[in-house]
Amino acid sequence: MSMETEVHRVAPPPYRSTLQKLKTRLKETFFSDDPLRQFKGQNFKTKSILGAQYIFPILEWGPKYSFKLFKSDIVSGLTIASLAIPQGISYAKLANLPPIVGLYSSFVPPLIYAVLGSSRDLAVGPVSIASLIMGSMIRQEVSPIKDPILFLQLAFSSTFFAGLFQASLGFLRLGFIIDFLSKATLIGFMAGAAIIVSLQQLKSLLGITHFTKKMGIVPVLSSVFHNTHESANFQLVTKLVSFLFLTRRVVLMQGMRKPKLFWVSAGAPLLTVILSTLLVFALKAQNHGISVIGKLQEGLNPPSWNMLHFHDSYIGLVMKTGLVTGIISLTEGIAVGRTFAALKNYQVDGNKEMIAIGLMNIVGSSTSCYVTTGAFSRSAVNHNAGCKTAVSNIVMAVTVMVTLLFLMPLFQYTPNVVLGAIIITAVIGLIDVPAACQIWKIDKFDFLVMLCAFLGVLFISVQNGLAIAVGISILKLLLQITRPKTVMLGNIPGTDIYRDLHHYKEAIGVPGFLILSIEAPINFANSTYLKERITRWIQEYESEDQNVKKQSGLKFVILDLSAVSGLDTNGVSFFKDLRMALEKKNLKLVLVNPLGEVIEKLQRADDSKELARPDCLFLTVGEAVASLLSTVKSSNYV
Repeated sequence: MSMETEVHRVAPPPYRSTLQKLKTRLKETFFSDDPLRQFKGQNFKTKSILGAQYIFPILEWGPKYSFKLFKSDIVSGLTIASLAIPQGISYAKLANLPPIVGLYSSFVPPLIYAVLGSSRDLAVGPVSIASLIMGSMIRQEVSPIKDPILFLQLAFSSTFFAGLFQASLGFLRLGFIIDFLSKATLIGFMAGAAIIVSLQQLKSLLGITHFTKKMGIVPVLSSVFHNTHESANFQLVTKLVSFLFLTRRVVLMQGMRKPKLFWVSAGAPLLTVILSTLLVFALKAQNHGISVIGKLQEGLNPPSWNMLHFHDSYIGLVMKTGLVTGIISLTEGIAVGRTFAALKNYQVDGNKEMIAIGLMNIVGSSTSCYVTTGAFSRSAVNHNAGCKTAVSNIVMAVTVMVTLLFLMPLFQYTPNVVLGAIIITAVIGLIDVPAACQIWKIDKFDFLVMLCAFLGVLFISVQNGLAIAVGISILKLLLQITRPKTVMLGNIPGTDIYRDLHHYKEAIGVPGFLILSIEAPINFANSTYLKERITRWIQEYESEDQNVKKQSGLKFVILDLSAVSGLDTNGVSFFKDLRMALEKKNLKLVLVNPLGEVIEKLQRADDSKELARPDCLFLTVGEAVASLLSTVKSSNYV
């Protein structure tokens, strides 16, 4: 260890007023992406154009749009429409809504998103998870069978609140709130929800008429076993149709794994619906017990703003449902958009996405639509089909419009069993076993969070399972804040480098020095713990000294503050109290590399100037040890 190390003193940061500090903090918190940087130095006309392009991204790429791009977009748009039509009908039934609402939700929202969205690949429409949550939450208080009109009104009202919440997050730039849904939480939640969704389809696949309304795995399986006699006597043709089309869907969906075969998975749902509808119509199977969709209303979306409920006894229910479905759909939409943006090397603005998804749900709630977002399956097909811009969403919407105007009578013979098969094969991909195994290898606590989300959804309810997982994730954060990582450092022989003694076997302690590294901000939540922990370390050091009868006792306590990014009033008191406690033991407190905010607050609060003395502040641990050792030797020499 070199004794000739040049000592660099810690300098206080340049003076900044309180207003300047507040401005910087707010900018880093809410405007870390600096959206106004493009407006700097521009004239009024340019600023107006840039502002319009920022609000409406279609104005940015629209003027550069070409026929070559349109050829790619029309192919991808027609392809995702073939997937969106059967999925829209199926997911609406999953949400306990009329099937036609699923098609309505695949017409208006994509048009809104094409104007406001920043993703080129995101294909908008209903999704299974949001449909499941909305249907299960509203059904807890209102029966979709006994009171279908009220149920539909509450669905539209929940969609409005979901959109209002999503757009508010974007306008206020509060998107970090959705980050509380960690990857582990989402994997466990979606796997549990996929199983629940699949089990719910047993009603159609087995032909059970008396099926439970609850979403837990226990009541669903109990309902299946209690109706074994009913399902055993169910018509053979229904079982045959169920088996054949479910098998066909499972096989065809494998095309999703190979991008070159995207058209297989994309066309499979619509092909399945067409073939099953023709089969039922030809055999007149609806007269022999096969349940079909029935007659669907023709025409475009009717207005529904008069169906929104804001003042009755159900306001709490629709706000809660809107909040939960809004968070889930927003998280899925942004995650999907960013995934495919990374593949094509372009950026997706999270706040623009929140505003776009929120506004399309607000408008959708007034045009007979329920919660929509970017769906992974449709977006994957859109991406693999070669989409270039959001025009693919417009093509999809126009295709759905044509279906609503002219093709609705063709769907009245579509069997419900096929819709059940479509739902099962669509959600089965949400069970990500490799990701779960990876989480187990990396972080056992994250695996516990994932398991709680999974089991909570299965055995309690969808929303409560999600709440439990989020609660445990927040508990993990609180533990990291209140019990920050603090390690003891030792010297790597022959260098001025100091590392964790437990991590680096070659690192050795320096006699007379207790060198600690604190790796978190010091605040009211952890200052007491840190003081107690450092006190225990001192006691352990002194106890070891007595056991081995060392000649050189503890003289210095060095705190490496390189990772301490912040300090509050309790943090300042922590340093004062620690310094006084060490002085009573004839020990000296030394601080290494405190950051600007930390040293500034210490200097302001330290009237006696003891903490900010030049011989107590150093830039590196090596400099501190070398300087203090030379001081000790000089004192001994004198």
